[in-house]
Amino acid sequence: MEKISLEQELKQNSYPGRGIVIGRSADGRKAVTAYFIMGRSENSRNRIFVEDGEGIRTQAFDPSKLVDPSLIIYAPVRVLGNKTIVTNGDQTDTIYEGMDHQLTFEQSLRSREFEPDGPNYTPRISGILHIENGKYSYAMSILKSNNGDPSSCNRYTFAYENCAAGEGRFIHTYKNDGNPLPSFEGEPKLVSIPDDMDAFTEMLWSSLNEDNKVSLFVRYIDIETGKYETRIVNKNK
Repeated sequence: MEKISLEQELKQNSYPGRGIVIGRSADGRKAVTAYFIMGRSENSRNRIFVEDGEGIRTQAFDPSKLVDPSLIIYAPVRVLGNKTIVTNGDQTDTIYEGMDHQLTFEQSLRSREFEPDGPNYTPRISGILHIENGKYSYAMSILKSNNGDPSSCNRYTFAYENCAAGEGRFIHTYKNDGNPLPSFEGEPKLVSIPDDMDAFTEMLWSSLNEDNKVSLFVRYIDIETGKYETRIVNKNK
């Protein structure tokens, strides 16, 4: 698979929706993940990321303007032991609870489908980073309607073992802007992951469409020690 420029990919797409990046830093020492959210409606744009224990959650920036919290208020990131879960919805909790009861990542998601927001039927995208004894692997999932037909759910899981230094994968909810919004297609895209966390954060945030971007989360986890650093950027301040 050809490696693409994540910066150009984001700059050329005004509305990828919500996106997850997972990979390994160029020096091989850090497991890396990033998650961003975008919004077109006032309700979607009225959000911020806040830290919540070892994870994060979304929160209304102005509670008086919150209309429907069902698909916009959730915990995108939770940590279960040596596993970090990153998703674009409340399936974070489904994965956490399933894996806490010895189900696999894929099995945990069997009870979920795409979001019930027709006619878009937004895909549920999810990722999990697993660090154990100095080894690191990750997986990504997308649950989406069958070309806009909500009677059928297509399920795809992509697993990456012993991932190469400096490489990551990028998956997002929408192929591009549209009405209805077309779902992401194909395999997660191969991208570069740098060592410099702050430069990576700045590149991601500055590359997202200025009108539509809402919040960004970035985390670098030391594969040997499990210690991590987090960056959160919110448009609403």
